[in-house]
Amino acid sequence: RALFAEYAAELADPEQRKLYEEEVAALERERGVEVRFVHPQAGYVLRTSQAGSRRCYLNVCSNPQVGAPQARPEPGGHRWALPYSLAPGREELGRGGRRRLVYDVVFHPAALRLAARSARFRRLLSDTALDAVERHCAVQLDRANATVLRGTKYKGVPQAPVIRTPLPGGPPPPPDDDGGSPLPPF
Repeated sequence: RALFAEYAAELADPEQRKLYEEEVAALERERGVEVRFVHPQAGYVLRTSQAGSRRCYLNVCSNPQVGAPQARPEPGGHRWALPYSLAPGREELGRGGRRRLVYDVVFHPAALRLAARSARFRRLLSDTALDAVERHCAVQLDRANATVLRGTKYKGVPQAPVIRTPLPGGPPPPPDDDGGSPLPPF
């Protein structure tokens, strides 16, 4: 128990986490890949269900490393480009030991500021988050009953996904199996 408590305290220590991220970034740089950790900052939570039966939550978060939203004027309005980062879904325990699925969809902080000022833009951001999860995670979400949880900014334990970019002049990218990377594939 003492060893486990020590291990848990080490994982929770921000200095240890920073050291871990620096070591992983250095290791990946040797392989010719730049790694950036995207730490999600709480925004708001969408509650919905997956496949009509399983409850799931979408954390709509922000991080300045994600591209800023851009609007292009078109006849009748604007067309928005909303870059995002999507972490793979994870299963967490909720109240009463129930399992729940949690997805983090990370946008630029400017997108969340616009959503706070405009209900129409919040709907656009929520629809984009739902589309992202459905498209990239190959799941069917209940859009008709998706609701914003009032007073809740984040569900679950935050996890930092990574953005990998090949470095110019670096070695060729590794094979698809990615067996040599200490990070999960994205």
